[in-house]
Amino acid sequence: MTYAAVVLAAGSARRFGSDKLSAPFRGEPLVYHAIRAARAAPVERVIVVAHPTLAIGAWPGSPVVSVEQIASPALSASLQAGIRAAGDVEGVFVFLGDMPLVPHDAAAALAARLGDAYAALPRQGGKPGHPVLLSRRALGDIPALSGDAGAGKLLKARDDVVFWDCDSPFIHADVDCPGDLAGLPAR
Repeated sequence: MTYAAVVLAAGSARRFGSDKLSAPFRGEPLVYHAIRAARAAPVERVIVVAHPTLAIGAWPGSPVVSVEQIASPALSASLQAGIRAAGDVEGVFVFLGDMPLVPHDAAAALAARLGDAYAALPRQGGKPGHPVLLSRRALGDIPALSGDAGAGKLLKARDDVVFWDCDSPFIHADVDCPGDLAGLPAR
C-alpha cells in the first residue's frame, strides 16, 4: 500500500495567543514533534500544511517532508490542500500539528487494521483520537467539506470505521492554550 501523511499546521491559534506551533517544547518547535510522528508512519512522504509564516526548516532523509502553504485557517481547506498534495495514494494519515506526543507506533497499527474499511482511528478509553488513517474512498469525500469541519464529521456517520484500542492518552493530547503545553510531560 502507498500512503502519505499530512500534518495540519495552518490554524490561527487564537486560544493560544501566539504562534503555538513554533512554541518551544522539549527544545524544539511544537510542530516538529508531529512531523517526527508522521515520519515514523509507513509513508512515502509527509506533507505539512502550514500557514505561510510558519518556518518548518529542512528535514533530510526519508520519508521526504514537503510544505504546502495555505493562508486559510479553515480546517477543511488545510485538509483538502494536504490531500491534493498527497496525489494518488491508497490512504492518508492525518496528524495534527498541535499534538506532539502521538505514539510513533500508532500509524503502523492503523495501517495493519485498515483493510477495506473507510478509515482507521486509535481509541483510548472509548474515545477516538489521532492520527486518523483515511482510505482512498474517504479521500474522495474530503472535497465536500467546508469551513472548520474536518474528517470527523464524515467518520461519525459511518459504520465501516475500524479502531485500534491503545493505552496512550496522548492520542487525545492537543495544545490549545499555553496551559496545555505546560501540562505535557517534559520528558
